[in-house]
Amino acid sequence: MTAVIPPPDADTGLLDVRPLTRTEDGGPLHALLWHAGPGWRMVSSAVLGGGIAERSWVLNAQVAHGYRRTDPAAHLAGIARAAGAGGAGVGLMTAADVSAFGRAHDGGVEAVATAGIAVRGWAASPEEGTAGFAEPGTINIIAAVPAALTDAALVNAVATVTEAKVQALLDAGHDCSGTPTDAVCVAARVPRPGAAAHAFAGPRSLWGARLARAAYHAVRSAVPAAV
Repeated sequence: MTAVIPPPDADTGLLDVRPLTRTEDGGPLHALLWHAGPGWRMVSSAVLGGGIAERSWVLNAQVAHGYRRTDPAAHLAGIARAAGAGGAGVGLMTAADVSAFGRAHDGGVEAVATAGIAVRGWAASPEEGTAGFAEPGTINIIAAVPAALTDAALVNAVATVTEAKVQALLDAGHDCSGTPTDAVCVAARVPRPGAAAHAFAGPRSLWGARLARAAYHAVRSAVPAAV
């Protein structure tokens, strides 16, 4: 039985992504840029700015199918600089059209997802993995939490977003857990002096529950239903 997920609430304007278009590889390619500004700690699996650190922007850039550049981090940094992003940031890339993104909000948490699922499957597979950089991911999720999270909670938040993504894919009728190169970025506030950060972001925690619902609805609105 499919669980009934409450609909997303009102947009708070926290995760204000700006659409960009550039000409590359002989045609127009789109991108989404979030100028977060100072005061954010981010956890990400992205090729640029991955790990846990303070970051001031997030870029989700569409690249051409069959992407073969060997400097993806430098490529993303150049796109961000050309769009006016300064300082340290996070850069994700995908061959999917990011202009067709999904957005959702829940209890102050916001999420944006872009998705193309032509190449999809289950995470546990008998196929051998690759050691190098894989082709750009096709389900990218960016989420913003208006509260401070510990390092452990940030890692927990990535797991929560991923669980919500799989739930959304199954509810949309897709027999898969994602694509081989999906990426995630979760942003949380830098703790205020003297204030404690939230230690948990699992799906039944205060902020994790909101994060899960926002990510779920963002993916559901970005992923086409199975036919």
